[in-house]
Amino acid sequence: MGVDGSACSVAALAYGANIARAMDAPLEAITTWTYPVLLDPFDPGLDRLPKKYAELAARNAIEAAFQGTPPARFSHRVLPGPPREVLVELSDDASMLVLGSHGHGGLVGLVLGSVSAACAAHARCPVLVVHEKDTAALGVRSQELIIDAAP
Repeated sequence: MGVDGSACSVAALAYGANIARAMDAPLEAITTWTYPVLLDPFDPGLDRLPKKYAELAARNAIEAAFQGTPPARFSHRVLPGPPREVLVELSDDASMLVLGSHGHGGLVGLVLGSVSAACAAHARCPVLVVHEKDTAALGVRSQELIIDAAP
């Protein structure tokens, strides 16, 4: 499970929990972080801010997806690195990746790339992508679940 705090990743986390329960499988949420281009990773004043914001976004997303009660056999990790590389690497040991997609297509998708598209193309396990437009069908109100951990 890739969790970035967006509404679609929260919906994907809840959906992944249903799949894990049906398959009697463990569920692991992964949140990644990197230093923004404009920050100096060697600046001692940073106090690892990007990691702290990723941890906060993950905690809020987990809270939103499970209303405070994560399922049994649930775990969560916050790992350094670009999400597509980290998730594709972890796919070696996964039964399935469940990801949310913001639905940025066209020029935005071409310029920024897409984590879900990269994982679908390169993961070494099945990949399920929950689109932002599908959140309503899954009973998720997007406006209430967008998690913003930035200051």
